Amino acid sequence: MATVSKKRIWGWMAFDWASQPFYTLGLTFIFGPYFAAVAAEYFMTGGMTEDGAKAQAQTIWSGGQTIAGLFIAFTAPFLGAFADNSGRKMPWIAFFSIIYLIATSALWFLYPDGTNLFLVLIIFYVGFIAAESALNFTNAILPSLGTKDEVGKISGSGAAFGYWGGVSALAIMLLLFVEQDNGRTIFVNLEPALGLDADQKEGTRFVGPFIAIWFAVFMIPFFLYVRDDPKAGGNPTNIRAVAADLWATLKSVKERKSLLNFLVGSMFYRDALNALYAFGGVYAALVLDWSVTSIGVFGVIAAIAAAITTWIAGLADRRFGPKPVIRIAVWCLILVSITIVAMSREQLFWIALPAGSSVPDTVFFICGAVIGGAGGAVYSASRSMMVRHTHPERPAEAFGLFALSGKATAFLAPAGITFFTWLTGNTQLGFLPVIFLFLLGLVLLRWVKAEGDADEWAVS
Repeated sequence: MATVSKKRIWGWMAFDWASQPFYTLGLTFIFGPYFAAVAAEYFMTGGMTEDGAKAQAQTIWSGGQTIAGLFIAFTAPFLGAFADNSGRKMPWIAFFSIIYLIATSALWFLYPDGTNLFLVLIIFYVGFIAAESALNFTNAILPSLGTKDEVGKISGSGAAFGYWGGVSALAIMLLLFVEQDNGRTIFVNLEPALGLDADQKEGTRFVGPFIAIWFAVFMIPFFLYVRDDPKAGGNPTNIRAVAADLWATLKSVKERKSLLNFLVGSMFYRDALNALYAFGGVYAALVLDWSVTSIGVFGVIAAIAAAITTWIAGLADRRFGPKPVIRIAVWCLILVSITIVAMSREQLFWIALPAGSSVPDTVFFICGAVIGGAGGAVYSASRSMMVRHTHPERPAEAFGLFALSGKATAFLAPAGITFFTWLTGNTQLGFLPVIFLFLLGLVLLRWVKAEGDADEWAVS
C-alpha cells in the first residue's frame, strides 16, 4: 500500500514536470517574447511608430490573457462541481490534455513576418485554457495525497519538480534550437537542430511542437499511477443538480470568513503574479531590447531559483504553515515590481545611466531570480492553504472556486497594464497596477486563519 501511495504521489507530481514548459517556454521566456517581437515588427510595417507598435503588441497579448482568464473563471467551478458529483476527474484531464497538445503544436505557424499573428494568438490562449483547466482538476487530487500537514511539503515538492522540468526543457531549447541574431544556437555555435531554417526562425518556432512532445511523454506516469477514487461521486450529474450543489457552496462561502478573505486576497496577488509571468519576457524584449536567447538564459536562472526556493518553501510550509510563506514571497514580488517600473535602458530609480550600461541587464537578471523563487513559493503555499479550506468530499469544486478566484478578475492586471500602457505610452509604467494588486492581496491575508477552516467545515 505504501509503495502504491508513493507511486501515486510521484505520478501526481509528473503533471507539474510535464506542464511547466508551457509556462516557462511558452508564456514567459521563448514564445511570449517571440510573439511580442513579431507583433511589434508587424505593426511597424503597417505604419506605427516603434513605441506605438510595442505598446500595441503588449496590448493584444494582455487582451488574449484577459479573455482566456475570464473563460477559465466561469467554467472552472461548474466543471469542478460536475467532477465531484460524478467522482471522475481523470477523463477531464485527458480531454484538456488533447486540446493542449493540438494547440501547442500549432504555435509553429507564427511566421517571422507576422503571418497568422492573430490566429496563433487565439490558439495560444486556447492552449492556456486547456492547461489551466487540467491543472485545476490535478490540484483537486492534492488533498487525497496526505494529511493537512503533509500536503504543504507535497505541493512544494511537486511545484519544485515542475520547475526543474521547466529548466531542463528551456535548456534543451536554448542549446539546440533557439537561434541567436547570427542564426546559430548558444551551444558551440551550432545551426538549429533537425535541419531547421534559422532565417525563418524555425528553431524558435519549434517551441510549440517541443512543448507538446514534452507533455505527451512525461504525462505517461501520471496516467499510469493516478486514478479516480472508485468510492467517490455517485451524486446526480444533470445540470440542475450540479448547479444547485455549486450554488449552495457559493452561498456558504460568505459565512466562512477565512475562506472568503483567502479567495479574494489570493485573487489579487495571483493575478499580479500571473501578470509578472506573462509580461516579464515581453518587458525584456520591448524595454531592454533583449534577444529571445538572452531572455531564455534569464528564464533558466529564474526557473532554477524557482525550483530551489519552492522546495525550501515546501519545507517551511510544513513547519510554519503556508500563510507566512505567502506573506514573505508577496513582499519580495512587490519589491521586484517597483524595480521594473523604475528601470529602463536609460535610468534606474530615476538615476541616469551611461549609454550601453549593463546595470539594467544585471538588475533584471536578479529580478528574474526573485520572480521565479517567490512566485514558486506563492504557487505551492497557496495550493496548500486551499487544502486547509477544502471540504473532503468536494475537492474539485473547491479548487474550481480557487480557479475562479484566480481568474474571475484575471482581466484586472492585463487590463490595468493595457490601460496604463495606453495612457502613458510607456511600457514600464504599464506595470503600476501589479503593485496595487499585490498590496491588496496582502491586506486581505490578515483575516485568513493560518490553519484554515476545513475542520470546522467538515463538522458543520
